[in-house]
Amino acid sequence: MATLRMPDKDMLLTDEQAISLFLDQRGIFYQRWPTDTGLPSDATDTQVLAANNHWLEPFMKKHGYQTSDIIRVTPQTPNLPAIREKFLREHTHSEDEIRYFVHGQGVFWFHTESVQDEVFALFCEQGDLVSVPADTKHWFDLGIHPNVCAIRVFTNQAGWVPQYTESGIEQRYR
Repeated sequence: MATLRMPDKDMLLTDEQAISLFLDQRGIFYQRWPTDTGLPSDATDTQVLAANNHWLEPFMKKHGYQTSDIIRVTPQTPNLPAIREKFLREHTHSEDEIRYFVHGQGVFWFHTESVQDEVFALFCEQGDLVSVPADTKHWFDLGIHPNVCAIRVFTNQAGWVPQYTESGIEQRYR
């Protein structure tokens, strides 16, 4: 289950409803989906998508998303340090960034200015679905020993190209 931390205010949320409310007030969608799919650890991308289709298809249809795929990042992923560094820089996208954690974990960091200038971290793990709205400043930490399998959902994959803010704010939270 997700955990939300706001380091500048020494705040930690662990209750799912409190986390959902906090994120909803900032326009960020969060839900927990069941993960008991019976899949083996070496399941193919097609098997992972099929096993989660009963949750994924209605979500995509409701929100107008067109396609989905799988991203896997492990310590054996080629060029891992460069990939990790790319995710660790504050950026936005021209479309929503949706991730459903099939297994593994990671931390989405958000820098919002709509409520007030605040930075908070959402620790996600298996079963967590998060939708980062288009144009939301954020970065993502895979961790130094990643083992993540996540479903990505898109309207148009071209909209997922990162637009770096060059603010450098992420440096304060490493």
